[in-house]
Amino acid sequence: MNKRYQRYIEYIADDLQPPYFENMKEMYGLKDSEYSLVLSKVYNQPVSVKGDWVYNANGNNIYEEDSDGYWVKREYNAQGNQIYYEDGDGYWVKWEYDANGNLIYHEASDGYWAKTEYDANGNVIYHEDSDGYIIDRR
Repeated sequence: MNKRYQRYIEYIADDLQPPYFENMKEMYGLKDSEYSLVLSKVYNQPVSVKGDWVYNANGNNIYEEDSDGYWVKREYNAQGNQIYYEDGDGYWVKWEYDANGNLIYHEASDGYWAKTEYDANGNVIYHEDSDGYIIDRR
């Protein structure tokens, strides 16, 4: 790839906002074959593009978009657990996990949250959420 083209791809990646596919086509006139070049820069990792879905090297779906421009972004930790979700309507969710892969915290843009503690065997010993629901087996 020549330096001028590479700078152009980097410029697009720095400027690009969701809906990615719609904007790559409409704003920049990119071809389908160029999408993975740009999206690999956007995500700072190799990606594969299948239709309007983007996958990371582990095969996790990290972005998708429909024909109306509605989009969904996802992020995963090193263990493959989903840690973030965001959609085109502005809704988002965050998840946190302990070293054993147990979900310990969940928070959403609508104000809901939940935290959970586990014993050494992975059993829930404490749970509390924003709705006031509490389990306490400590």
